[in-house]
This record gives sequence, structure tokens and C-alpha cells, in this order.
Amino acid sequence: MSNTRVDIPALSISRGTTRRSFLTWTAAVSAAAFTPAMLGGNAEAQSSLPAGSLAAGSVRLDNPFALGVASGDPLPDSVMLWTRLAPKPLEIGGGMPPVAIPVDWEIATDEAFGKVVNSGTAIADPAHAHSVHVDVKGLEAWRVYYYRFLAAGAESPVGRTRTSAPLGADLGSLSFVWASCQAWHDGYYNAYEDMAERENDVIFFLGDYIYESEIKDGGIRDVSALSSDVRAEPYTLDQYRLRYGLYKSEEPLQRAHASAPWIVTMDDHEVDNNWAAEISQDDDDPVEFLSRRAQAFKVWWEHTPTRVTAPTGPDMQIYRRTDYGNLVRFSVLDTRQYRSNQVHDDKDSPQDSETADPSRTITGDEQEKWILDGLDSSPTAWKVLAHQTVISDLPRVKDGKRNVSMDGWSGYEASRHRILDGAAERGAKNLVSIVGDIHRNAFSELRRDYQDASPAVGVDFAGTSIASGKDGADSDEANEGFKTSSEAFKFGNAQRGYVAVTVDKNEWTTEVRVTDKNTAPGQKLHRRATVTVPSGRPELNVQE
Repeated sequence: MSNTRVDIPALSISRGTTRRSFLTWTAAVSAAAFTPAMLGGNAEAQSSLPAGSLAAGSVRLDNPFALGVASGDPLPDSVMLWTRLAPKPLEIGGGMPPVAIPVDWEIATDEAFGKVVNSGTAIADPAHAHSVHVDVKGLEAWRVYYYRFLAAGAESPVGRTRTSAPLGADLGSLSFVWASCQAWHDGYYNAYEDMAERENDVIFFLGDYIYESEIKDGGIRDVSALSSDVRAEPYTLDQYRLRYGLYKSEEPLQRAHASAPWIVTMDDHEVDNNWAAEISQDDDDPVEFLSRRAQAFKVWWEHTPTRVTAPTGPDMQIYRRTDYGNLVRFSVLDTRQYRSNQVHDDKDSPQDSETADPSRTITGDEQEKWILDGLDSSPTAWKVLAHQTVISDLPRVKDGKRNVSMDGWSGYEASRHRILDGAAERGAKNLVSIVGDIHRNAFSELRRDYQDASPAVGVDFAGTSIASGKDGADSDEANEGFKTSSEAFKFGNAQRGYVAVTVDKNEWTTEVRVTDKNTAPGQKLHRRATVTVPSGRPELNVQE
């Protein structure tokens, strides 16, 4: 298969490298090795290619929109539109000729496109896997729009999107959902069928959009028709593109993308399981791992309807903010790229001096300050951290010892202290954490510490997975362990599904949507529980 990738020079880096010296090192590596040409150009190249490079009117393709359409990162006057031309997404190159293709787009206030309010032409560049990112401006705030693309003689499906509301605008309510962890080999995307039937204002995806491990026989899905290229663990641009092609070929996922704007962040499996900064799961040479990270970041960008700037190396600022009037501020975090390495070999362990070490961080110093500045300046009724891993402790007692995850914030206690103490100092009310990662619903009070009498200062909602973990169970051994080991833990469920929220100034209402069976397609979801949080009181009221 093709080995398209980025190679970087052999430099040495020690495990004791400081955060400052590491950033200097990666900057030097990026400048020396990760040029736009080596990673396939940059985003601006889409609008500056010479006219002779376009195949306008000369290319005809059957179903170039096989991966659907999407929108994302809404602002009061703008939204990002996305598609990728790939009639054969499970082949290297996506079945596209190696030339740039013009893509017409339009956006309207009605689904029949009787009133088109903006239109234009973008360029699908082969250097970016023929993906298109269009920043449509001049839109009205807090309004539903419809959009579509036309390229190579074909018309795309119609997508629905919605702009956000200006900061400070009086907003009565907001309806949104969040999802995570969609391991294709573990089950079906039944949750997206359910999600697409709702008129959500926005959808959050909080990590593990793909899984990077080799796809093997014996799983839930029949993989006999997949080529060895598709099934291989990805390391290069082509390999990651094939993996996204497999996942995004799923029609339920496409329908969910077309139903509302998405705000997307990544966790670990978009690159490598439980990676931390320059350190891989298997402790690979950091230079080699940063090369792999560069490939993964670029392909994530290529397949995401995001405002995030396209990377030209192993670094990409993913954390960003979205406000919805005077109601909700969402701070979307990145807890992978800047974190200290996990301690205790990344195995569930008791907390100790290492987990409490103030020099260790899960966010990095710059992002930590950005989080606190956002809490300090937010006039919204609710302050939401949308990110990857649970802030709260989810303890289980084993052999008489209280064990918690070293990958979540429970393994980075000082980071938790600084954020929650900073929120309290700023008088931040209605602090909510929404996360994915752990393949279960686990709702807890947010506390500074969980082994003393620390009061609740917010709430922490871990939402279950779309497919990862196969069918799961209504309750399992881990869930029962949380119940007996933590008085802050208020609700748990380990089935597949997603979480839906309706929030106004007075109350936050969470609906847990799950299916009893996810290892077969076409299964229905149902409401498992409703959990409310009253404004001004960090308490979880559960109705099962």
C-alpha cells in the first residue's frame, strides 16, 4: 500500500524534558520538517491554486459525496460547511483523480432552496484528500439554514444547520446532545438514527471518532470484504484516511451530521490509545510518535467541520469556545496534547504523592489559564467544560485499596484543584463538565477532593459510547463499585447510546438515551433516566 507520511529528523528527547523545553523542541522540529508541502499543503492553498490545475466541467463522478455532508463550529453570523469528494472511500485516494475539483455550495433558509442567502465555489484539493471547508459568513443569528454542494456532475444530500446566539442575547432554551467513542468493530450506529430524528440546536462529539487498532476477524461486524489496507493500524496519511472513510461511510452517522451543526474535539484513539503529549501507548521513540501524530491530526482536520486551523506538523490548537447568548458558554478542551504522562503505568491505582504532584498537568499551563479566564469573563447562566475524561473520582475498592483511573483527572489531582479552586474564586456558578471516554453513563457531583468532606461545586456528566463496548449492561460490576465507593456518584448505566440536554436559566435537564442491544442494526433507543440540575445548586436529581 502507499506509505504517504511525514518523516522528521532524528532528534533526541529525554523523559525528563520540561514543558517549556518540549515546546521549544517541537517548534524546532515543526519548522524544520513539517512544511506545508510535506503534509500536503495548507488550508489557504484551496483558494489560491492556479486556474490550470482545476478540472472544471471535465470530471464526472458517480456519488462523489459518499461520505455525506456536515456543518460545525457555529457562530452568530457564520457556520462551517464540510464535505469530502470520495466516491470510493475505502480505496487509497478515495477514487478521485489527482487534480483539484471545484465544488459549488449554497445555503438557504428553506429546505427546498427557494431562498438562497449565500453561495460560492470552493476548491477540493487532493493535498487535503479533496475535503472542503467553507466558512459561510453574513448569516442571521440563532437561525436554521439548509445547505448543499454540487461537484463533478453530482448533487450532495441536503444538510440542516443552525447559527449560535450572540453573547449576552436573551436565549430561552438550548437543546443539544453529545456523543463519543464509536468503535466501528464493536457495534452499530443505532444511536445516530435516534439522534438524527431530533431537532438539535447543536451536537457535540467528545472524542474517539475513530479507533486506531487493527481491525481483526471475530468481532461484531463482518470484515471479510475489507482490504488489508483498511484493516491495518494506521500510521500514515493514507491509512488514517481509509479509517475515516470506513467510519464516515456509515449512513446513520451521515444523517446525524446532516441534522445539526457539530462541535468536535478529539481524545486518544484518533491518534493512539492513551497517548500523552509526545508519549505513545507503547513508549515509541518520541520523534516517530510525533510524526504519526502529525498524520493523525491532519486527517482529523480533513474529516471534521471545524474552524480549527489545519495543522502543518504535530501541533494543532483544538481548544476553543462557543457561546449561546446569555445561557451557556461551552469551553471545548484538549486534555491529550499538553498533559503530563500518566503515572503508575497508566493502571487504576490509589491516589498518592504522584497523582497530587503540582508540577503535573492534564491541560498544560496555557490552556489552564484560558479555561479560568473563560470562567472569569462569562456572563452566561451555565458554564460548561466539554472535553474527554471525567473530572470526578470513580473509585473501586480492590484488595482493600481504593483505586481510580490514572488517565482521567483523578490521576491529575493538582489540575483538578486549580480549575475548581479557580472557579470558586471567580464565583462561577452552574459549572458543568460533560465528557465521554469511559463507555458508560456516570453522573457525579464535582468536588475538589473525594476522600474528605469537600462540598459539591458543580456536576460531572460522563456520557456513554455510541458503539464501543458492544451491548454493555444496565449495570455492571464497575457501576456497582462506584455506588458503594463514592457518595458523590449519583447515577450509572453501561449501555450504548448518547445524552440529550435541554437547558434554560432555571434548570438543566439531562435525558439518558440507550438501547438494550447494539450488536445488531436497526435497534431502537429509549429513555433510561432523566437527571435535572437546578440553577444555583450543584445537585443531581435522578428520575429512573
